[in-house]
Amino acid sequence: MTDTYTLYGMAASLYTARVRSYMRINAVPFTEVKAGSEEFLGQIVPAIGRWMIPVIKTPDGAIIQDGADIIDHLDSQGFSKHPLYPDQPALLVIAHLFELFGAQGLLRPAMHYRWNFDDVNLPFIRDTFRDVLPTGLPPEAEEKAFLQASGRMRAATLALGAKEDVHAQIEHSYARFLALMNTHLDRYPFLLGGHPTLADYGLIGAMYAHLGRDPAPLQLMQTTAPRVFRWVERMNMAETFVDGAQAESGHELFEGTALPDSLVALLGFIAEDYLPEINAHIEFANAWLDNHPIQADINAANQETARPAMGFASFTWRETQIDSVVIPYRFYLLHRLQDAFDRQSANDQAAIRETFAAAGLEPLLTKRTKRRLVRKDSQEIWGYMVG
Repeated sequence: MTDTYTLYGMAASLYTARVRSYMRINAVPFTEVKAGSEEFLGQIVPAIGRWMIPVIKTPDGAIIQDGADIIDHLDSQGFSKHPLYPDQPALLVIAHLFELFGAQGLLRPAMHYRWNFDDVNLPFIRDTFRDVLPTGLPPEAEEKAFLQASGRMRAATLALGAKEDVHAQIEHSYARFLALMNTHLDRYPFLLGGHPTLADYGLIGAMYAHLGRDPAPLQLMQTTAPRVFRWVERMNMAETFVDGAQAESGHELFEGTALPDSLVALLGFIAEDYLPEINAHIEFANAWLDNHPIQADINAANQETARPAMGFASFTWRETQIDSVVIPYRFYLLHRLQDAFDRQSANDQAAIRETFAAAGLEPLLTKRTKRRLVRKDSQEIWGYMVG
């Protein structure tokens, strides 16, 4: 037995990126194996019952999947150089907010900037997608496999609401997000202050794998938001390097609810940009749950709960009516946020409500699914229960 972990993933994968970031920053000894390898396809996929990334294999041979679970496991093993979860109640819930927004709220711009800029991106994407294609394919078979894989991703881009009539709104919204984040990172090295937390690991997936690596959005980030690009670099290195005003903050996080204006502005952006969508998805899920009675045996997921998507929800975003696919995983992340809030004292809850209300985010604390969506055996198979 060695002390080395194995990370199975893909260089271009959003969810692999957040795990890799944690492992690099916190000096977790690991080897990365591409998801198209014989090892992954022949050993890991049969063990977990489906193809999905990221997955890690621990030094003792245990297999763990899902980015949130992997990072939590590594944190429990003592790898975190600094606390992953802030001990201040308001910052803890805010960290979960960025985890939710980064993994789900940034999907639309991430997919748009990857799949709607073929004139710039396509040669790079075709090469990087070799990570998920079976090893040793001849050129014609490799091209066919790439077209099939990329075709699924293009369909997913449309399912997320990135249709042509909203491209301009997506780009305007993302440009605003970059500007706000750049302003914040001009003074502070990380989202919540002096060291990376769950908030940073929540955002880095989209901000690196798609938006900070693919050629078109990479150029946009480097030329319009250089401090964001420097943060992306910091989130992918074991050493910590800060400069200028950032160095003054040390490793401490912000105090309680005394948040800097630049972070408050980011919270307000999330309310404006993502709240209409998550509200619509909660309402859709509640209607879906009303039509699906609780199973007597919760461990026997039927065909509908085994699907990764529940349907499509309609909502108004940036004055445009769009439809986006309802993915149960976002409710798992939402539950994590709401659980963190529920664990706090009445006084701390009141303070958190005040902070979230000021940003327009209080519905995330109060609007809930009628039943709790849960995963089975650490797999992305979904059942539901009263909760």
